[in-house]
Amino acid sequence: MSNVLSAVAWPYANGPRHLGHVAGFGVPSDVFSRFMRMAGHNVLMVSGSDEHGTPILVMADANGVTPEEFVDTNHAIIARELTDLGCAYDLYTRTTTANHTTVVQELFTQNLANGYLVPQPQQVALDPATGRTLPDRYIEGTCPICGYTEARGDQCDNCGNQLDPIDLIDPRSKTSGQPPTFTETQHWFLDLPALADALRTWLEGREASGTWRPNVIKFSLNILDDIRPRAMTRDIDWGIPLPGELGEQYPTKRLYVWFDAVIGYLSASIEWARRIGEPERWRDWWNDPEALTYYFMGKDNITFHSQIWPAEMLGYAGKGNKGGEPGQYGTLNLPTEVVSSEYLTMEGKQFSTSRGYVIHVRDVLDRYGPDPLRYFICAAGPENQDANFTWAEFVQRNNSELVAGWGNLVNRTAAMIAKNFGEIPAPAGLAEIDEAVLKAVETGFDTVGDLLTHHRQKAALAEAMRVVSEVNKYVTDTEPFKLKGDDQRERLATVLHTLVQCVSDLNTILAPFLPHAANRVHAVIGGRGQFTPLPELRDVTDLDSGKAYPVITGDYTSTPPWRRVPVEIGAAIAKPTPVFVKLDESVVEEELARLAGDSPAQA
Repeated sequence: MSNVLSAVAWPYANGPRHLGHVAGFGVPSDVFSRFMRMAGHNVLMVSGSDEHGTPILVMADANGVTPEEFVDTNHAIIARELTDLGCAYDLYTRTTTANHTTVVQELFTQNLANGYLVPQPQQVALDPATGRTLPDRYIEGTCPICGYTEARGDQCDNCGNQLDPIDLIDPRSKTSGQPPTFTETQHWFLDLPALADALRTWLEGREASGTWRPNVIKFSLNILDDIRPRAMTRDIDWGIPLPGELGEQYPTKRLYVWFDAVIGYLSASIEWARRIGEPERWRDWWNDPEALTYYFMGKDNITFHSQIWPAEMLGYAGKGNKGGEPGQYGTLNLPTEVVSSEYLTMEGKQFSTSRGYVIHVRDVLDRYGPDPLRYFICAAGPENQDANFTWAEFVQRNNSELVAGWGNLVNRTAAMIAKNFGEIPAPAGLAEIDEAVLKAVETGFDTVGDLLTHHRQKAALAEAMRVVSEVNKYVTDTEPFKLKGDDQRERLATVLHTLVQCVSDLNTILAPFLPHAANRVHAVIGGRGQFTPLPELRDVTDLDSGKAYPVITGDYTSTPPWRRVPVEIGAAIAKPTPVFVKLDESVVEEELARLAGDSPAQA
């Protein structure tokens, strides 16, 4: 049994989530965390809404509200979406808590004391239309390294190199379209070159382990070749102020949103421990060198999780070339693995909220529920290469795999038991065919579990559904619907007992992927109570400031074990209703019409 930290990317609180977001961080992290709990590990799954930075200021202005009002609204929306999707966070919080400010300022203070944050002048970009500092990601231009014409002011997504806005050729503001003006100011830079040796040693160790996805480890090592100091402060009025005397001396400076956002994994863990009344409990995941830590995100955030955040932790512990001592939080564990997904496109095009080319999570949840969405992401999502969401495939997978494959097996098993016995019957002697199918299903715990342990969720779900097919074939081969009469009743009881045991086992195996459906299947086959825990949205009060806000949390102590549990002979089973809903083919046309901006009636 291990302590396992699931550190899930923090959604930016600029609006509702679309499918591309949750395909990269939401569903994969939840499937892994649920499985690891079922396998007996102590899992701490944390995240929250990322609420600072100039983009929030810009969008709040555009909506005629204050930044605080803007993020309050969006945090509540995102938290509800992730709750309804079934993401079982121990704590989903936000970066505007007083606790988070305290933790971030402590990381800054100790990095400064150890010499890894250094002041130096920098040319900063101003939008000539507003006079406001432009965030790096609000500046686009041509990459000076590879010539990509849509590079951002902080990074080129084409070649992966980190940039400064002034490096760009023909830079332009994304808000006004005008070339920015540059002025000089002083900022505090994270001295990445002084931490490069330690970063390389750590990354090469991760490469040697062979556990990281090849694209992630290759990218992470490549960006070390052009490593340089990176500014960790900004001249804005929305964000975390510099600590102590520095904050008094420079009241207009705030910490870079990416400096504070990644610290959220630590601050959320500390907030969780404080909320359960064990304020030092977070150390089990952060200071124990045997703990395992996994970070889930999309590939555009690799830099911040394999370079910036590890550098902050190394600097905090004094493990760079300048030496130093750890602060009050001690030596913090570096990531065991950065689990980065590729991009999800939609009908062959990139998601674009600004152009209205987007499918919001809330719309899919409201129209179709969480099961088809979670299933599609796990079966066809961007795990290790870009993937394409189409409504045609969404409907096809729901109907042919969820409904006709798994749902049909559940329903006909329950229907035959309800009709012939009304309860789970006791088996007579098992035939070879019965033993074979039971063994095949039980083996699934090992094969699927191994794939999930190594973040191969698409292969894991494919293996689980292959076993579903084997059990459906068992029904075809044994033909229990033809076993009639008193002389065949014992054989019928044996076959149906075997079937319901297989269904129960498969429900356990599929529970990480389909937790909502798992609870319905559990009830259909005679189970009592909730089978697998679901998260809850709970209103809490800030531990230090008194402000109320919603969090996602839950009690996951009743998580079922990852193994066969014998079904209860005599458990009542009634005539079932379908576990999944078949979607009409017209859904495809309706959704494509919505995407085109037409009503379904007009399409």
